[in-house]
Amino acid sequence: MLFLHGPGGIGKSALLDVLADVAVTAGADPITIDGRHVPPVPSSLEAHSIGSRAVLLLDTYELLAPIDDWVRDEFLPALPADAVVVIAARRPPSSPWLADPAWRELIRVVALRNLAPRDGRAYLAGQNVPAEFHEHLLDISHGHPLTLSMLVDAVRRGGGVLPRTLGDLPDVVRGLLTRTLDEVPGPRHRLALEVCAHANVVTETVLRSVLGDNAGELFTWLRTLSFVEEGPYGLFLHDMVRDVLDADLRWRDPERYAEVHHQVRADLVARIRSAPDAREQQRLLADAIVVTCPRTRLAAYVAAARPVDHHIDALRPEDTAPIIEMTTRVQGAEQAELVAYWMRRQPGAFRVFRGRAGEPQGFGACLDLCAEDLGVDPGVDSMWQYTRRHGAARPGEHVRAWRFFLDRDRGQASSPSLTLFAVCQVLDILTRDGSAWTLVGAYADAGLWGPTLGYLDFWAAAEAAYTIGDTTFPVFVHDWRRTGLAEWLELIAAREVGAPARPAEEQSAELVLSQVEFAEAVRTALRDLHVPQALGRNPLMRSRVVRSSAAGLGELLAMAAEPLRADRRGLFEVVDRTFLHPAGPQEGVAQSLHLSFSTYRRHRDAAVTHIVDWMWEREVYGHSVDTG
Repeated sequence: MLFLHGPGGIGKSALLDVLADVAVTAGADPITIDGRHVPPVPSSLEAHSIGSRAVLLLDTYELLAPIDDWVRDEFLPALPADAVVVIAARRPPSSPWLADPAWRELIRVVALRNLAPRDGRAYLAGQNVPAEFHEHLLDISHGHPLTLSMLVDAVRRGGGVLPRTLGDLPDVVRGLLTRTLDEVPGPRHRLALEVCAHANVVTETVLRSVLGDNAGELFTWLRTLSFVEEGPYGLFLHDMVRDVLDADLRWRDPERYAEVHHQVRADLVARIRSAPDAREQQRLLADAIVVTCPRTRLAAYVAAARPVDHHIDALRPEDTAPIIEMTTRVQGAEQAELVAYWMRRQPGAFRVFRGRAGEPQGFGACLDLCAEDLGVDPGVDSMWQYTRRHGAARPGEHVRAWRFFLDRDRGQASSPSLTLFAVCQVLDILTRDGSAWTLVGAYADAGLWGPTLGYLDFWAAAEAAYTIGDTTFPVFVHDWRRTGLAEWLELIAAREVGAPARPAEEQSAELVLSQVEFAEAVRTALRDLHVPQALGRNPLMRSRVVRSSAAGLGELLAMAAEPLRADRRGLFEVVDRTFLHPAGPQEGVAQSLHLSFSTYRRHRDAAVTHIVDWMWEREVYGHSVDTG
């Protein structure tokens, strides 16, 4: 077995192509599997029939990392004894490969380096580059294969003008990309290359949506570039070229970068919304996640597992047993009992992630919470109570809670199921109307998911965390009344292009207070009613009851006191002389009303409680209660 490793653009894939040709010449049967084009699941490799005299070539193996243990311990040992295996990856083999005495005897690890001068000259001669350019190109490229290929394009398009200096490898590529882009036929070609670098894959359809009618010509031009490859879904750049070009454009022209990003993003969103069926909609959204994640702090945790042969489906009766089995095995019997309960109670809340053969590979569930479901599930109880304390759902609003997620083989680690679960979450946000809250309480690792969900504007709700068996599940929440869908989309778009954006927990224009906080704010407002500066700083100024009313805070407090006129105890007079039109110290007010001070305080507190309740009712249910 041969294990090749080296950075992007070092020539690993090209070397595997050569080895495949050598295998054919020797009468062997080469089988190439590229990690970019298959999901990281055992069936991706098991689908290939590998007989005697086979040469198995595994390219971009770093994307198959989720099944690395299975490949080493089960798949490769089961191959015929005369099979030859070559693995190519960006990183060296993981430590278990070399820790195993048996593998140490069989494996040869080769770190690919830059081309030797003689090999570099041979490459340049094969590209018909004039001999007088060879030494200069080799000097400034240090023999890096991808850089050499990009320099060849620069020579062909630059009239023999070569970049003069290059620094370390990222700067080498960035400087070369800048030079190449300056020499493209025109601005449309430059934009086509930027779109190709920004998207996961590019087709004529994608180019046409961004660039217009000459997309076919531009697509044909892209296919001629030495650093553009063809895959099953369209054109894509070498990994290093794509990453560095994207970083270069972001640094060099942030406004243009944002424009390209929004155009590519808008095209994906439009195709998602107009998709002919749910499976195509899900595939396109998964593609959008794959494109976005590597350029954000979400990184490759989701993007590394493309759901190539997996899809989202509704729950079927025959899924119950395998879902309970996988939950019991991974998360314990108590969690499995709750899964079984909710499959009976809300079967429509479940989404099943099916593999190639239709088998349940994983599942997720987003429950609609309501008071009638309390007392069965500690997780549901905790999340529901959190929303009650921090802003109860109004009539017609829903509380959505992602309560369960699991992959059969990978648990909650990187897997196609995890990508599809993310697809379900985003689709629920985009298509569900009337949600007051969305809560995510399905993940067990707070340290891993906290930054990711914070990026998506879901903040950690420590008081809502709950324990099932031996596992504590953190809860992350978003209040859609505080930050609505349109603002959320703008916020995420800003984060995707690196623009400044508020932290997940920072208060937005409308503030959603807990009932206790709201009551205290009303009491403070009554005390500060005639101190304009203090009243202007009151949290109620950003509450729904004030922001949705034409009346100011002072007017609302007066309106809240009006029903007290009917109270026979004289509560309105107490409020009027104490807060609305103060008549001096409270002891004097009590005397003017012929009340003992203890009776006065009881009446004052009862009146304040009424005003708090009146304001809270309109905060929760809106001002429609006045006409309902």
